[in-house]
Amino acid sequence: MTNSKISSNNSPESNELYAIAETSGQQFWFEVDRYYDIDRLNAKEKDKITLEKVLLLKDKDSITVGKPYVKDAKIELEVVSHKRDKKILVYKMRPKKKTRRKMGHRQELTRVMVKSINIGKSTPKSSSKKEETVKKETKPKSEKSTN
Repeated sequence: MTNSKISSNNSPESNELYAIAETSGQQFWFEVDRYYDIDRLNAKEKDKITLEKVLLLKDKDSITVGKPYVKDAKIELEVVSHKRDKKILVYKMRPKKKTRRKMGHRQELTRVMVKSINIGKSTPKSSSKKEETVKKETKPKSEKSTN
């Protein structure tokens, strides 16, 4: 019981910042300073990759859900290595036909380390509001000149 209490106490502290992102046709729960095995990427070791398809972001204070993606949210990954997964055996047999086929498959993987989760929502929102106010001011002036 003490182990479960210790792990439950550590989990909220470590989960202060996380993101759920889409890559290689799957959704992953990304946390900073952890590594993940995803499908093989066309990148060399120690290359930096940026994921922009962020579906959900959680800060210390708030949770942001995208529609479908969160705007201006990025996850920076670093490629650690390329590896292959465990072998999966596929055995197909047709009964009464003397047909048997045994195949194996090893998935090509890329191990990545999450370096940072960036949220750039304060700066773009303020600039977009300024653009909207300028557009609103120009529209009534143009309407008055046409009347």
